[in-house]
Amino acid sequence: MAFDLLRRWLLDSGYAVTFVQNVTDIDDKIIVNADREGVSVWELATRETRAFDNAYRSVGILPPTIEPRATAHIPEMHALIARLMDAGFAYEGGGSVWFRVGQYADYGALSNQRPDAMQASPEAEPGKEDPRDFALWKASRPGEPGWDSPWGAGRPGWHLECSAMAGKYLGQVFDIHGGGLDLVFPHHENERAQTVCATAGHGGVPGEPEMARYWMHSGLLTTGGTKMSKSLGNSFFVADALTQVRPQVLRYHLLSAHYRSTLEYSALTLAESAAAYDRVETFVRNALDILGGPEAAAALAADAPAEPAAADRRGSARPRARNARGRGRDAAAPADEDGAGPVAAWAAFAEALDDDLGIGRALAALFGAVGEGNQVLSKAHSRELAGWVVVTRRMLGVLGLDPVDQWPTAGAEFRPALDGVMEVVLDLRSAARARRDFAEADSIRARLTAAGIVVDDTPEGQRWHLA
Repeated sequence: MAFDLLRRWLLDSGYAVTFVQNVTDIDDKIIVNADREGVSVWELATRETRAFDNAYRSVGILPPTIEPRATAHIPEMHALIARLMDAGFAYEGGGSVWFRVGQYADYGALSNQRPDAMQASPEAEPGKEDPRDFALWKASRPGEPGWDSPWGAGRPGWHLECSAMAGKYLGQVFDIHGGGLDLVFPHHENERAQTVCATAGHGGVPGEPEMARYWMHSGLLTTGGTKMSKSLGNSFFVADALTQVRPQVLRYHLLSAHYRSTLEYSALTLAESAAAYDRVETFVRNALDILGGPEAAAALAADAPAEPAAADRRGSARPRARNARGRGRDAAAPADEDGAGPVAAWAAFAEALDDDLGIGRALAALFGAVGEGNQVLSKAHSRELAGWVVVTRRMLGVLGLDPVDQWPTAGAEFRPALDGVMEVVLDLRSAARARRDFAEADSIRARLTAAGIVVDDTPEGQRWHLA
């Protein structure tokens, strides 16, 4: 989820983003689990990949630009191994090919470890010169899938495939490499080592070209204060979570903590996230109902006098990036005497995300905008209200949480008819209250609640929304 937020923010900031998400469709765990289930490794890998993609789609994660599979890149892996062997960083042993950890002087730098203090690799197979060495190519065992190679039939090591696919689609040096905190060692450490050492002319010493300019690692989910893990039996599937909350609520929850922090997953924390998102969603829908819809709100906001540009107030020369809807990041918004209007709110939001995706401060800016907007809900066709709902939706769009464009209500084509019916029902309730028949008014409200429609009595009159 953190990488989806990063991608959306980079796109909103005007960058072109190539997002590569590789698929490991052959490794030790797949072979073991396929054998346990009595299915082929190809069937298991396909099923799990499909489930993974469905889970991502269900919470609004953008599809990758490229999604390569390990088994489709065997020639690239062979070429990478050959370069490492020619440079003296790899050797053949026991039918497999191993990376020579001791040859790379900067090994351990990514995970801040000293090579001489490291434990041996769990791969206790014959042919290794050093217990810390790891497999680049693993000799096939009887009954296992394998591919021909210059070193005999085998299959790629887990770390090798990532380097080969990254190199093909992003180049030997690219901008950002991401993953969970639990992948720093050994996976990313090994990826970095083999990629750097395979670079032409590299001497295996610190200071040489890196694999990635930035490494980004996300924190882990916990439940009851304990890390979620399949081995502990406390993990969950996204499909199961979505039986408890709406997908946009789950997305909000998974975004609500800084990406490097741990995040607690429980019924209580989900309920808190549901209440928070409901507050934002209710404001957006109420404001757009008052203003006559998204287009009318945008037109009103565009006609308002602008505040000083956010970049000017921050004292920076940030370029006016264009977002996906074609609006500049410093788009016009209603003026505010103390400089705390929608443009200032957007500037605070942008500054927070520019600072290592500071989601806490970004959400504070979002809820600040919602609070200000709620204060002016009674001003029908107000440019001020329009400014607040437009900037709120811009923030939500970056977060992948806009209730209008990104999470439209199911059955939206029936909304005009439902609006008409609700107008009649609420008129009946108002008439009952006017003649002091509060029992009838409460009965109407209770029946609507049972049908999944919430009615709020506000100083501006009755408002309704779907539960």
